[in-house]
Amino acid sequence: MPRARRNRKQKSTPESQAERLVQAGEQLAATGKRINRDPRLISIVRSLRRVLPGDDRVADPTEFGGTNQPRAVSGLLSEISGERPGVLGQAGLGALQVWQSISEAQGRGRGKTELAIAFTDLVDFSSWALGAGDDAAIELLRDVSVAIEPPVKTHGGQVVKRLGDGMMAVFKSAEGALAAITEGRERLSELEVDGYEPQIRAGVHVGKPRKVGKDYFGIDVNIAARVAAGAKGGELLVSDAALAALDGASVRAKEREILDAKGVPADFRVYAITPKS
Repeated sequence: MPRARRNRKQKSTPESQAERLVQAGEQLAATGKRINRDPRLISIVRSLRRVLPGDDRVADPTEFGGTNQPRAVSGLLSEISGERPGVLGQAGLGALQVWQSISEAQGRGRGKTELAIAFTDLVDFSSWALGAGDDAAIELLRDVSVAIEPPVKTHGGQVVKRLGDGMMAVFKSAEGALAAITEGRERLSELEVDGYEPQIRAGVHVGKPRKVGKDYFGIDVNIAARVAAGAKGGELLVSDAALAALDGASVRAKEREILDAKGVPADFRVYAITPKS
């Protein structure tokens, strides 16, 4: 009688099954990472984003950056833009572009409350900080915050976020924004750190930004950021909407052209203003 053949196949145990699942998961994750970081695919998706509706700079840090923000849309965009470029991140931003464009078209890209949106930053701070070092730069930024942030609150405003050497703030009125920036400049004139005398450039626009959590975003925030970016050292630029909201008898205005007008209306106008004494 022939002997029964012994089954040499080892019996699968829960431990061995779990180990195989872990290995398969690791292989799948590695493949996904390779695909996600493929420069050719990233380039293709980026090119597609340029023809999608909405703003292809939807993760612009001037619009969505900031610290200690809730995990709302603005915070999520900031996290996406802070990572290394990836196919999934670019695709996600493309979807947000489409969402942004549809929201704008349906009137949902703006909020309900009219506010003055202000951006500021320090002139030549980056080049000075390279030579001065981290300790001096941090000391200066603290002193600048102490100088320019209290006037924001005094004049009915709120600091939304700090952006490196600048900030974004919103005010109930353009007059409040102008008064806060003017007072902040005066307070800054008393500062000096390692030979650097801080000076700010600023931009103000009036619109209806959409609030998400503690942050604001939308086309009006984008416009305010572009206005500020066009300012020269020590200059305050305002949009035509902000100028219309100001008392014409209290300021002098001179029309200016901004270099980066992408993402703003075609008939957009910018003015350099100075308070009348």
